[in-house]
Amino acid sequence: MNPTYILTLSCPDRLGLVHAVSGFLLERGGNIEEAAQYNDHDTGLFFMRVQFACAQTPHEDLKTQLNLFAAPFQMQWRLHARAQPMRAVIMVSKEGHCLNDLLFRWKSGLLELDIRAIISNHREFYQLAASYNVPFHHLPVTAASKAQVEAKQYEIIQTEDAELVVLARYMQVLSNDLCRKLSGRAINIHHSFLPSFKGAKPYYQAHDRGVKLIGATAHYVTADLDEGPIIEQDVARVDHSKTVDDLTTLGRDTESQVLARAVKWHCEHRVLINGHKTVIFK
Repeated sequence: MNPTYILTLSCPDRLGLVHAVSGFLLERGGNIEEAAQYNDHDTGLFFMRVQFACAQTPHEDLKTQLNLFAAPFQMQWRLHARAQPMRAVIMVSKEGHCLNDLLFRWKSGLLELDIRAIISNHREFYQLAASYNVPFHHLPVTAASKAQVEAKQYEIIQTEDAELVVLARYMQVLSNDLCRKLSGRAINIHHSFLPSFKGAKPYYQAHDRGVKLIGATAHYVTADLDEGPIIEQDVARVDHSKTVDDLTTLGRDTESQVLARAVKWHCEHRVLINGHKTVIFK
């Protein structure tokens, strides 16, 4: 079977970009299997994702030649080998529904991931991690130890060569420094339909306001709390009879599904960041 690659790119929009990219791949023996593009008229940017098979040109040669090809177009690009699952580290606190869902989907072959480690500030899920044969790192956090713990967290992420960090209901705010280090490769699930009810206890806020819809939002982590580029959202309908506990229970399913979709699209290289928004080639 020929090696398959995924090329993602963005650049200022201009005539002939699709032709140029397809011509570049054709000249190197690439057979396009899937392609999608988007022109953002507000920013003047062009986005593209191409999946192609190519046996004629080795991976490293493709990357070298892409550098030369991309320069005149001011193109930002990434080339990914399709056969290589994305290395990931999951962070979690005391709510384990998203972690459990991701682990099950991963082991069932539904996510193109290689989960290398689980990091938690509590011990609740060490047995769950062991049942999936995933190393579990218990790193309690206090105000006094936050900087040292984050340094250890980042050391684990680096040691595992993680391309993705998933905050699966990790209920600690990351420092600006760690957010910058993980820019574009850390996904958080927020148990609210952002931008409403940011911060702590959104189900309590939603109940207090008597909402008729509750939701969940998966977004990239930034230094601005709960304001990173949104990847996926969904909602569940509720009414006046629902308690805070009811909202929390209903919300868990929504959170798990929203996070799983966001992680799936990210690890399939379908999400491109466009300023404070995203372009998603589903």
